[in-house]
Amino acid sequence: MELAKFSSETCEAVLKLIFHLVVIVILTLLSQLGGLAWLISIGFKRRLIAFAIAYSILSLSAIWIAPSLGREPLPCFGNGALQMQSNLYCVLNRNYVVPELKQSLLDLSQRMQDAFPGTNTLVLDANFPFFDGFPLLPHLSHDDGRKVDLAFHYRGGPSYLPNKTRSPIGYFAFEEGPSDCPNNLFTLRWNLSWLQPLWPDYQLEEQRMRAALDFLIRDKRVGKIFIESHLKDRLGIVAEKVRFQGCRAARHDDHIHIQL
Repeated sequence: MELAKFSSETCEAVLKLIFHLVVIVILTLLSQLGGLAWLISIGFKRRLIAFAIAYSILSLSAIWIAPSLGREPLPCFGNGALQMQSNLYCVLNRNYVVPELKQSLLDLSQRMQDAFPGTNTLVLDANFPFFDGFPLLPHLSHDDGRKVDLAFHYRGGPSYLPNKTRSPIGYFAFEEGPSDCPNNLFTLRWNLSWLQPLWPDYQLEEQRMRAALDFLIRDKRVGKIFIESHLKDRLGIVAEKVRFQGCRAARHDDHIHIQL
């Protein structure tokens, strides 16, 4: 009887350990600091409250610590020309870049406002606050603070739509067009055809898109710009710096990827 009780308690302890390890891994991959916050919270009875407090303290501390280690947060609040597309990216600590890239984005957003008053440049995924080489899933290359994704500019009918994207997080609302990529399951090139009818019928605001790409092309700090080939042709972009990302990477007809 005692042996059965011991075995049951041991099994329960192992399951709890596995549960905590899985949660730590998932939270770490999502936000970098979430796993550490969960680890801190394990010793508290009110674990979720403890986790929320620990995570908030760690995330706020990162805002002050990261610049000394070479990363700076992109603005999360206010009505500036440069904004994160969703607070979700800020909550998950995915809004950090190196200072040079931050200044490039600030310059881009100011130029867009000068050329088109009332235009905001919206940022999607950037990078975590600490450590080069730390993966920012599901991206293949956002691991050093030198890459960032930008949302497209949209219009509804003839009117520009400020601060609007077709999907709530800026991704996965694709501009359909021809592609030579095979339909291969073993890539990140998700088509998500079942999801496309759910998005609002906004159209690309091509004048602003061309202007943004032109500014980025002329910015000597920017080394590469990724968009789908059919969009490059559609917008009339002729520049070696603007290129196709390859068939194994995620589609880039829902956002612009830039890197130093």
